[in-house]
Amino acid sequence: MPALLVTGGAGFIGSNFIHYCLETLSRDQVDRVINLDKLTYSGNLENLKGVDEDPRYDFIQGDIGDRAFIEEILKREKITQVINFAAETHVDRSIDSPKPFFQTNVMGTIDLLEACRTYYKRLNSVEKNDFRFLHISTDEVFGSLSATDPAFIEESCFSPNSPYAASKASGDHIVRVYRETYGLPVLKVNCSNNYGPYQFPEKLIPLMILNALEEKPLPVYGDGENVRDWLYVEDHCEAIFAVLVKGRLGEAYNIGGLCEKKNNEVVDMLCSILDELRPRSKGGVYSELIKYVKDRPGHDRRYAINCDKIQKETGWRPKHTFSDGLRKTIQWYLGNQIWCEHIAKRNYQRQRLGLGND
Repeated sequence: MPALLVTGGAGFIGSNFIHYCLETLSRDQVDRVINLDKLTYSGNLENLKGVDEDPRYDFIQGDIGDRAFIEEILKREKITQVINFAAETHVDRSIDSPKPFFQTNVMGTIDLLEACRTYYKRLNSVEKNDFRFLHISTDEVFGSLSATDPAFIEESCFSPNSPYAASKASGDHIVRVYRETYGLPVLKVNCSNNYGPYQFPEKLIPLMILNALEEKPLPVYGDGENVRDWLYVEDHCEAIFAVLVKGRLGEAYNIGGLCEKKNNEVVDMLCSILDELRPRSKGGVYSELIKYVKDRPGHDRRYAINCDKIQKETGWRPKHTFSDGLRKTIQWYLGNQIWCEHIAKRNYQRQRLGLGND
């Protein structure tokens, strides 16, 4: 029966993926989910509320860089599929302190792959046929586009412009190496900007929601004209599982929301929905809180994803429009104030976070 090891499953996308597996998929599709997470600042077990009592679910605190520990888990739990979400992900943090990003996203990825390689060699032929390693990456590895450039395809050259993007690009190359050199059955996906429930409020959309509700400034980098392709996290989870089941081994798949928006558009739409759902107690509109701040170094101007390949090979396509997904996201934050309050008590610096891309 399919037993998944989900690394980084207490983070934003990882926890949403676990919810998707246990709440949507049948037992024939996913029998057990083992969540391995180091529980750094953005890992939050409250994200798993509602599935943490499911007998098919188990949590293990640990580091993907602990190779022997990972090998033990793979063997003990008879893991058939590994989905690697574990990563340091925020651009501003990588600019301030790049070393942890390379430690986790490069060296951690190597250690995880080495553990999987050792485990894979011991499997019998039937077990080897079932085993998969799926690596979750980002469109930021491709660099920046102009307003008229065609969208990124899977064969686009890597051209990272931040320590975060460089560390993820390195991890992507390493995953390919383990297929080409060692024959490990790997798959890779590169996604655009995710948004939705459980996102840590250093990213644009949750930061703006929480700042607005607290009557704090809504800081927008530069001129706010940077463009991102926005992908609702539930659509992303469905795409990941589609690649896991139907993807061709050794291949990479781009996953996008088919929804390019300027940061100004995103913040304006967010403010308008909040005006409707939770009017300001002091009167006025939330857009009055928008404040333009100094741009971040190396801020990519535009990302865009061509996801023809995944649509043709798996039949997946995003279900949510941006307006629908954004409304659902805002409603989730408004309806989960306890989660928001607990996050707000965490010790992190917000003044430089969440202003541009993921």
